[in-house]
Amino acid sequence: MTTAPRTTRHRRVRAARKPLVGGLAALGVLAGAWYATAGAAPAPSLTPTSTLVQLPAKFPYLSAGYNNTREWTRTSTAVAPDGTLRVAWPAADGVHVTPLTAAGLRAGADSVVKGAKEVGGLVAHNDGFALLTRVADTNKWKETAAAIVRFTGGRQTWSTKLTGTASNDTSPTLDGQLTWNGTKYGAYFVVHGAGGFADGHFGDKLTYVSPKGAKLTGGWGWGCSHNEGIALHAETTGDFTSLCFDDWRSGLFVSTGIGAPDVAPVVQREQCWAGYCGGTFPGRTGDLVRSSTGRYATAFASRGAATAKKNPADSSGRGWSVTPKTTTHQVAIAFLANRNSGPGKATYLTSAPGTEHTNVHIAPYGKDRLLVSWESLSQPRCASGTCTGTFTGTHFRLIDWTGKPQSADKVVPVRITGDIAVLRDGTLTWAYTPVTPSYATGLNGVSPATGWVRVARLKP
Repeated sequence: MTTAPRTTRHRRVRAARKPLVGGLAALGVLAGAWYATAGAAPAPSLTPTSTLVQLPAKFPYLSAGYNNTREWTRTSTAVAPDGTLRVAWPAADGVHVTPLTAAGLRAGADSVVKGAKEVGGLVAHNDGFALLTRVADTNKWKETAAAIVRFTGGRQTWSTKLTGTASNDTSPTLDGQLTWNGTKYGAYFVVHGAGGFADGHFGDKLTYVSPKGAKLTGGWGWGCSHNEGIALHAETTGDFTSLCFDDWRSGLFVSTGIGAPDVAPVVQREQCWAGYCGGTFPGRTGDLVRSSTGRYATAFASRGAATAKKNPADSSGRGWSVTPKTTTHQVAIAFLANRNSGPGKATYLTSAPGTEHTNVHIAPYGKDRLLVSWESLSQPRCASGTCTGTFTGTHFRLIDWTGKPQSADKVVPVRITGDIAVLRDGTLTWAYTPVTPSYATGLNGVSPATGWVRVARLKP
């Protein structure tokens, strides 16, 4: 385990965090030229279809990130074994979970987890769902507790708090992920020390929970310091594979089974201490995809590292200082040989310093390809690791498991605002807010709200 980090403030406790957007018309043309001359099969259309679903309450679809940058409020879409869908989204009265058919049509009334504050992860079951969220708690900081809530047949079956007085922690923001391997849940989320060695500091926690809500052995109570991005992949046996953006060691690390102490494998050094690593994994950037051979791929918004060295001002010897290579973020892919190793070097899909790229996602596309998505901002204005600018589109690109393009970039009329579900036939589906993005200014004041979502489908 790492010791407590040097700072007492977590990013959401500050003004905010990120979503920005970046685009690449020029590189899209180049990618298209490559594909046209490669003698490959005809390029896929990469054209999603969608259905419109009315909501019974207003959904505040924006959040203020670092420097009040505009972020999409996270939704989570999950598929049950029988092929039906659940979509989780927050409202004033709690977190709603909307049941849908496999085709994306409403299949019944919402289940409402009363008082829940955040969508931290969702697992769909044939008889209901499990939600990672935040609930009211009593502690020295007057902050919420992380909890898994299980609903069966439209009613709450159990609720298990994952932080509390006994463990000296709270969770004022989750930025989490919830996964299920058929026999247990894995919940990975941000914690705030409320006593003990980590009092007042921020770290992360991984907890395993049984199908009945009992806490299991494994995981850790304190891991990455000031975790600014969490990814978690369920495994049939052994530790669930996990990644974290750590602001103290400054970068993206493999934390599988070890809570990301100083020996954690480096995926990519990034300047994270400024409060913005490029976006959090859950719902805002990247994800963690496993191949049939046991390799992993993750995608993220990156400024790279012109220099990376130990911070001489940190007497512990654990702090790092990273000078970013660019002021804007580019789309990066990293491939891991297995659940415990770093990739050595990231592969960049974009190289347009005059364009900001954000809201990066990756998902499996058929048997041997990956879909990478991001948003683009032209004429970016950047300061302290965040940018505003003019939204120029949501981009899709196919790559193979070496990072080689398998399609030209395509600008699509949809966006991704949360987790992507994969249906049995490989179809990708997700819920998003049907509004025109604007990132020209920061989000000051109350978020706008909508009474609708669109459920997109993209079949390989």
